[in-house]
Amino acid sequence: MSVVPVPLSVDFGPSMSVVPVFLYHAVADDSPPWLAPFTVSPRTFVGHLDMIAASGLHVVPLRQLVAALLGGPSVPPRSAVLTFDDGYTDFASTVAPLLLARGLPATLYVTTGALRAAGRPSGGGIFPSMETLSWAQVRELDAAGIEIGGHSIRHPQLDTLPRKSVREEVAGCKRQIEDELGHAVDSFAYPHGYSSRAVRRVVREVGWTSAAAIRAASALSSERDDPLRFARLMVRADTGRERFVRWTGGEGAPVAPFAESLRTRGWRAYRRARAVTGRPYRALPA
Repeated sequence: MSVVPVPLSVDFGPSMSVVPVFLYHAVADDSPPWLAPFTVSPRTFVGHLDMIAASGLHVVPLRQLVAALLGGPSVPPRSAVLTFDDGYTDFASTVAPLLLARGLPATLYVTTGALRAAGRPSGGGIFPSMETLSWAQVRELDAAGIEIGGHSIRHPQLDTLPRKSVREEVAGCKRQIEDELGHAVDSFAYPHGYSSRAVRRVVREVGWTSAAAIRAASALSSERDDPLRFARLMVRADTGRERFVRWTGGEGAPVAPFAESLRTRGWRAYRRARAVTGRPYRALPA
């Protein structure tokens, strides 16, 4: 990941709205070892929602931030966004009830190839030992007001794939979700946070209007961010209370946009080289 100086403070005034976009994966008391570093307990998650409320942040739908990034109206001062990746069953059983009880909007990016079809169990394949949502649950969440976005079909490292494969992943994912929900979907998230100019070009061409990235491991978004790689703050098991509080205050992380570092480019080149030689870097268990 790139290394960027962290600002000591951030002005939330009208000239520069900084927006914490929080990224969660699993919210559970237990998860397999490969996912444990990216899992927070339900108790911790409730604490985060309490800290967001206590900080004076207002959680807004992702579309409001995207509209601002595309030149539309500014987001209200002290705004934040909640996002969730992959599509595990804990989102329906634990996360959604907590969000709906508080009237909080959120975006769930689903990996369509991992979702359960009628009569097919989950817990294998793309996300080993993790139960994933069914399409019926995804439709219920959509009807309840949760925005459903795309996270590819098979969760690959898109920036290591040939253009044809990238297009199959990002266009196929969009088509599958729209067929299931019966309406257009606009929001995409890069698997593993990896993208490149070529990948972002395809994402735009197939009709996604925004795409979530992970910049410098974690970064604050802003109204000057790139809508096709806007920054998020990855909430991990080791994200302490002090760090989370700083994030709610617009501190403790670099502010996007910023240039891609040489280190990030080198890491992409390394992963591409391994993919070409048939020894792909394993970002998830095989």
